[in-house]
Amino acid sequence: MQVKFGTDGWRAIIAKDYTFDNLKLAALASARYFLNHPLKAKGVCIGYDTRFMSKEFARYTAEVFSSQGLRVFLADSFASTPAVSLYTKAKQLAGGIVITASHNPAIYNGFKVKASYGGPASPEVISEIESYLPLVDPAADIKADPKLIEPVDMKGFYVNYLEAHIDLKLIRQSRIKIAHNAMYGAGQDIITRLFDESMVNCYHCSQNPGFGGINPEPIPPYIEEFVEFFREVETDVAIINDGDADRIGMLDEKGEFVDSHKLFAIILKDLVEEKHQHGEVAKTFALTDVIDRICKKHGLMMHELPVGFKYVSTLMATRDILIGGEESGGIGITAFLPERDGIYIGLLILEMMARKEKTLSQLVQELYDEYGFFAYRRLDLHVSDVKKQAIIDKAATGTLPSIAGYPVVKFSDLDGYKYHFEGGWMLIRPSGTEPILRIYCEADSREKVEKVLAFTSKLA
Repeated sequence: MQVKFGTDGWRAIIAKDYTFDNLKLAALASARYFLNHPLKAKGVCIGYDTRFMSKEFARYTAEVFSSQGLRVFLADSFASTPAVSLYTKAKQLAGGIVITASHNPAIYNGFKVKASYGGPASPEVISEIESYLPLVDPAADIKADPKLIEPVDMKGFYVNYLEAHIDLKLIRQSRIKIAHNAMYGAGQDIITRLFDESMVNCYHCSQNPGFGGINPEPIPPYIEEFVEFFREVETDVAIINDGDADRIGMLDEKGEFVDSHKLFAIILKDLVEEKHQHGEVAKTFALTDVIDRICKKHGLMMHELPVGFKYVSTLMATRDILIGGEESGGIGITAFLPERDGIYIGLLILEMMARKEKTLSQLVQELYDEYGFFAYRRLDLHVSDVKKQAIIDKAATGTLPSIAGYPVVKFSDLDGYKYHFEGGWMLIRPSGTEPILRIYCEADSREKVEKVLAFTSKLA
């Protein structure tokens, strides 16, 4: 069986394992789940990103679903993952599918399953779908029912929803100059619909299935040329989204990268200190400890979860979660949608900048002033399976006395192997979406972060 769901759906290399034959298996197994759903009569929706063949894969998935008697709402053009999740929730559908591999290299495509509440399907649902895979017939004849497939403008529906939930008038009046790097992904056409051209400079806002030779992930290794562009056009702030626009990174007015750890903390700080909102907070294992400090100061219950937004989203749908997020740029506000949304979070930061009349760097400095400076970096190791396993085995013992000379004060293994030392932590875990080993580090100085990453990469 060539279909296996990971951290965020099924992903595979196009033409190797991501084929129409294997897509049929994933679709048939998912259809069987949706046919047992209480909202099955409402149907499901399907969206897709800008990757090679995504439109065709989405159409085929719709045909498979219709052949099983499911009503299908199919996006009439590429749409972001949050747009599909929003449509699923707003229309009270049984669920949704997004044909996307998110931030993975261009050779990949994927299959994300969305729950009826408008977020990633829970681990239990994914397990149920996987249990159906051995039961589907690979030779099943697919006879699509065109009457059950309806094209819909998911992107337009999403844009209208944003207009109703963000103070766009305030942002427009501020005349903030925005650079939007869509990374050739599904987030293009959204920021430009919301603001006039005098406020927005677009970068890689066109379709390029090869993503210009880089991974469409909003982190420093993939935005060097964009930073140069940003500084040339003299813009105030930048929003950077991944291939399906559910993740975010930003640049401040100086062109300095602001990661999702800081964005999460800035938004949480604003929600509780300025907007006086209450609720619980959910974060994944690799997210900043500053969230713990903010929650402790304001008496908020904090949930630390395994890596993967599906864990966060499940909690957002069942508890009074104010905000949830993960290390890799995914942040969600439950009041808007129990889903990570790179566009919405970027607009929320712009709204905050306009309301407080402050630059993004000033918002970051406010955070540092109250909770202390912190630096963060993730290192992706493309090493042999033998070396990867050797590093994991050494870290898994939990017996390392020190990390780069810093005495270990705590060890935890909720999802990967995390060593806390004075002023920071280091985490080792294999990626759930790519064949690489990830090393994460947060510390109270950039020098300490680099020292720890260098040490950890040579554990074996």
